[in-house]
Amino acid sequence: MRDKYLKQSLGTLASKIRESRVLLVGAGGIGCELLKNLALTGFGEVHVIDLDTIDLSNLNRQFLFRYEHIKKSKALVAKDVASKFRPDVSLKAYHANIKDAEFNVEWFAAFDLVFNALDNLEARRHVNKMCLAANVPLIESGTTGFNGQVQVIKKGRTECYDCNSKEVPKSFPVCTIRSTPSQPIHCIVWAKSYLFPELFGTSEEDTEELDFSEDAENAAEIENLRKEARALKEIRAAMGKDDFAKRVFDKVFHDDITRLRDMEDMWKTKRAPEPLAYDTLESQATTVDFSISKEDQRVWSLAEDFAVFKDSLSRLSSRMQELQSTTTGENKPILTFDKDDVDTLDFVTASANLRSHIFGIEEKSKFDTKQMAGNIIPAIATTNAMTAALCVLQAFKVLKDDYDNAKMVFLERSGARAINTDSLKPPHLDCPVCSVAQAKVFVDPEKATLNDLVEGVLRLKLGYGEEFSINTEVGTIYDPDLEDNLSKKLADLGIQNDSFLTVVDEDDESPHVNLELIVTERTATEDTQPVSLGQEPVEIPKKPRPSAVPEATNGKANGVAVQTNGAAGGGKKRTAEEAGLENGEQETKKQTKLNAGGGNSNPIVLDDDTGAILIDD
Repeated sequence: MRDKYLKQSLGTLASKIRESRVLLVGAGGIGCELLKNLALTGFGEVHVIDLDTIDLSNLNRQFLFRYEHIKKSKALVAKDVASKFRPDVSLKAYHANIKDAEFNVEWFAAFDLVFNALDNLEARRHVNKMCLAANVPLIESGTTGFNGQVQVIKKGRTECYDCNSKEVPKSFPVCTIRSTPSQPIHCIVWAKSYLFPELFGTSEEDTEELDFSEDAENAAEIENLRKEARALKEIRAAMGKDDFAKRVFDKVFHDDITRLRDMEDMWKTKRAPEPLAYDTLESQATTVDFSISKEDQRVWSLAEDFAVFKDSLSRLSSRMQELQSTTTGENKPILTFDKDDVDTLDFVTASANLRSHIFGIEEKSKFDTKQMAGNIIPAIATTNAMTAALCVLQAFKVLKDDYDNAKMVFLERSGARAINTDSLKPPHLDCPVCSVAQAKVFVDPEKATLNDLVEGVLRLKLGYGEEFSINTEVGTIYDPDLEDNLSKKLADLGIQNDSFLTVVDEDDESPHVNLELIVTERTATEDTQPVSLGQEPVEIPKKPRPSAVPEATNGKANGVAVQTNGAAGGGKKRTAEEAGLENGEQETKKQTKLNAGGGNSNPIVLDDDTGAILIDD
């Protein structure tokens, strides 16, 4: 009965959906909704992969999960729960990282379609790259608050995820964080990425949230800050002693602040920090109930911050000592910040508020600190559900190879329409990811040298001149000024099966587009070379000459600042009216438009062959 109604709705497409094999990357907010939709729509085989485990904070919007699933694999639980919706759908789950070596280009190529439901830029770019290499269509999606976005990506036909620049995650100069904070986030990052790891983890000097770039103006100050870090490491050795809390407090909330205050030139135009006194606050906190930490919706008083600081420091010290007593070998135990860990969140909240008080900065509640420290952008279940539904609607067009009618879709709370669309744009000619030529190269890493690749393949077979470079994921291994690696074996340069090598033609006159070589290991024999190309001919087009006409700027990324679960796409966003409904206004012999109100808005298309009723977006 269920298949009957699917066929009535989808026509002949229903059988193609049933025979399809699709991959869903991510089982979070969008992923849960999307997996449910894929199962109920009748997709025959669905693979879902996610590295994460279920947290309490997920339960308000990731409806496949329950309280008893906390700390279990998202992918495995999602598969088990979704299978109950439609047992005849084949579901396979992987509790793994999509960037693991086993998920190579050939593995991606086995799917008819890939859905991205990720929440970080790096993994998103990796899936985009792998889908392009495998020539598999990708449906990218993302939400942030009430806004959402869906993008169809097809090699050679549409923009890829990297055709448009993405917002780089925010980092903060180290001197601002540790010397001249002016915003609550500065104090929260200081507590999370400096104080906490210096006491209970490893040094965070290389953290993405702290920028340690040195110049003549701040080199001296950075050296002072490093001295402070070394002093904290000495205090760390006193963990477990009665005066541990006082030593930490005096160091970071009194001594360091006094040193900063003595730099009078820093405070000529701003309020100087006021150091705190441990004994004074201890006397004020004697009447504070330590259960105050459960009140996460209001901003604590200074005495309450002090009480929570001491209590959380004691809890974390006990955990650290217990780890040290049970850990053997050279690996030193550490604690890491987790927004869902009560002890670590209490410590970061109290420490950040104490520091905010010192610098006259607005203090934050524990709830607000959790959002800011965890880089949380509010997620809304309804937005996730609508975005997942739009993904499936676009998947129908991909499976029909109807890219002319596939759209870039936007969800927006503001404006006349909640759902807006734009036609898909062609690939950017200068995109470093999808504008490249691709080829497969077979290598025996234990025998082949870099010189075999440079001379035997790139120059002899592909006609490269003198000026080109070869890059791996970790950096440049060859250019005209870097010939020391030529005699090294490819294995010694980190090149192995499924590695990507990017060849950049640096000819000044008429350079080729970048060439992306996908490495496949093959043992060399008497009849084969240690490095050789595949059987398919390799065509490497020339780079297009820069246009004299400047391109129009896109402005804000498609009108939607989407980052939590994905910022994709490019081009100027238009409403359906402005776009003239694009291809949807063309009638064919087999299609009749039925307009509910007699006008042109929201046309309904009746396919006379299959009887399917379609909403034309």
